[in-house]
Amino acid sequence: MEKDERKEKMKEIKDEILGLMESPLFDYRSKNKYFPVIGEGSHHAKVMFVGEAPGENEARTGKPFCGRAGKILDELLGSVSLPRSEVYVTNIVKDRPPGNRDPLPEEIAIYAPFLDRQIEIIKPKVVATLGRYSMAYILNKFGVAEAGEPISRLHGRIFDVETPSGGLKIVPLYHPAVAIYNQQLKPILIEDFRVIKTLI
Repeated sequence: MEKDERKEKMKEIKDEILGLMESPLFDYRSKNKYFPVIGEGSHHAKVMFVGEAPGENEARTGKPFCGRAGKILDELLGSVSLPRSEVYVTNIVKDRPPGNRDPLPEEIAIYAPFLDRQIEIIKPKVVATLGRYSMAYILNKFGVAEAGEPISRLHGRIFDVETPSGGLKIVPLYHPAVAIYNQQLKPILIEDFRVIKTLI
């Protein structure tokens, strides 16, 4: 897929999400003058990071991972010399749930097809999931047998799957926000990011 074609297909996704009135989060977005958060980075990225849903900073700017968790993500990328401009960062749910609560199943269901299309457009070598909701969705989508296991057992492991465009490696990771509340998990995140670096 050519560069301009990828950009055009991503724009189509953005336009569809902007007008997604059937989303249970559409009215909340409109009332608060929030933006949907589509994703950011290279459309030719080898690594795609998939979080769960935008927080308030993200919804106010339309940019993924731009708050405290984003600073940690940038630090983790820096620890393996991976420029943020060379990866693609997005979430399953593209609009902010009220009060930063976890995304609901019906919210994941309405937004996940957009994520599926983003994966098809970018064709990354690695999908790194950030948090348990994105992990569960991606592992289930690609038929990984361990999909029902907790993130505490699966983080940092590599799962090889086949897609129509070739092989894909899935690496579940803790969400960077966990390091805000539990500093002991930060070294684990750093170690898990080293795993990603070995795959590219």
